Amino acid sequence: MTQHQTADITQAVLDRLADSTDPRFKQIITTVVKHAHAAIRELDLKPEEWMAAIQFLTKVGHTCDEKRQEFILLSDTLGVSMLVVQLDQARRSKRAAADTTATVAPTEATVQGPFYWENAPVLPLGSDIGKGMPGEPAYYSGRVTDTHGKPIANCCLDVWSGDGEGVYDMQMGGDAGMRLRARFHTDAEGRYQFWSIKPTYYPVPDDGPVGDMLRAMGRHPNRPGHIHAMVYKDGYVSLTTHLFPSDSPYLDSDAVFGVRDNLILPFQKHAPGKAPDGRVLDKPFHTASYDFALAPA
Repeated sequence: MTQHQTADITQAVLDRLADSTDPRFKQIITTVVKHAHAAIRELDLKPEEWMAAIQFLTKVGHTCDEKRQEFILLSDTLGVSMLVVQLDQARRSKRAAADTTATVAPTEATVQGPFYWENAPVLPLGSDIGKGMPGEPAYYSGRVTDTHGKPIANCCLDVWSGDGEGVYDMQMGGDAGMRLRARFHTDAEGRYQFWSIKPTYYPVPDDGPVGDMLRAMGRHPNRPGHIHAMVYKDGYVSLTTHLFPSDSPYLDSDAVFGVRDNLILPFQKHAPGKAPDGRVLDKPFHTASYDFALAPA
């Protein structure tokens, strides 16, 4: 059997793809092999270093369970998730980008993160999903429109966040159930409103291999405060994004690179008293307003 020299082993691997019948798979694996082999040559990688990488990835896999996805966390903290999100939004929004009559830019997408939980309860507009939760009450309102400013009625707004201590329900064990999550649908004018809490900054889980990697990189694990929003309706490019309080720390060094300037908004603090929806609160609260814009599909 012919023994391939170090210089041509890359081509030897690529030659084995000749019978691959999936063009996209072939394109992806070809690019991965080329870049991986080039990196190994550039680094003059030692066997013990490659074994350390294999052991690291093995630990990442062992850390995953039904509520924790360490591979997503790895992707997020290396900026890979955000890059994929940016490319996907650009690809799917080409029609909007070419529309010279558009008056509103599509809202920027950002990472979904590891704490999304499907089938959150559908609640009426104005409901309070933060009642009894740690954190300062916040009233969220705004509209969902298309890129011409036309309101999108019955658009789903799926929202979730950690509590005022930065803890998500999925981190609290099996008995906690869903907290600070809901799906709302816009009214005929594309409007939405609901109560939750003002989100606070928190560290991503750093007790596993990704945490070890961050420490080795000299990085902190913190994310600025944010509330997640997944906004979608048939006929439009679905959006997964965050809203960030403008006074949150770590806006300039988000551990997962998810902050975008136009997703940062002021949370106005109010003394106890009458809120915008008419209810009277006996403690301070915040108001935040944001309009989402969806591109045509």
